[in-house]
Amino acid sequence: MIRLGNAIRRGLSRRLVRAARDPERRPDMSLGELIRGLGDRSFGWCIVLFALISMLPMPIGSNMVTAIPLILLTGQMALGLPQVWLPDWVMRRRISRKRFQRRVLWFGPLMRPIERIVRARYAAMFTPRAERGLGVFLLLVAVALFAPIPLSSYLPAIALLLAGIGLVERDGAVVVAALVLGVVAILVTASVTTALLMGVDALTHRGPVSP
Repeated sequence: MIRLGNAIRRGLSRRLVRAARDPERRPDMSLGELIRGLGDRSFGWCIVLFALISMLPMPIGSNMVTAIPLILLTGQMALGLPQVWLPDWVMRRRISRKRFQRRVLWFGPLMRPIERIVRARYAAMFTPRAERGLGVFLLLVAVALFAPIPLSSYLPAIALLLAGIGLVERDGAVVVAALVLGVVAILVTASVTTALLMGVDALTHRGPVSP
């Protein structure tokens, strides 16, 4: 079980880069090491972390793997669990420090404006009941991320990233923006999936081609 504290400060991208550093200069790290290095507000930080990992350049279909921790996290939120639990095989998974840090820095221009405007507001969105409802919706977004559709992972991943930032900073306005983007991501994923299924069905039921 991951036990994390309560304090939070601005500068999420800097905090993520620092958490990935290693004085022993090892080239990779486990996810458990990175999560423990972050320290506080478990669900928000873990959603930010795994959303960023989902945006790393990886082979097509890798989103079906990176979405699993996000499905577990948002499912736990929906169930009302007070803190994060992740299986050992997820916590032991190793990633490149440099690739992770580069991706955080690449998203710096996106995150810095958010960091400048983010602040605690709309506290009613962070009651236990409201967070369970948010968890249900984010679970749907995580399932959209899981969909095996090429290049479909960025919209749901960005929506989850914004939601994680909102949870870390207790900023309801950022969470609302994440909800709006999440609706778009779900609709796009559903539309593309439906179109693909209809195309497959049409090919399957198409009669023999005349010579």
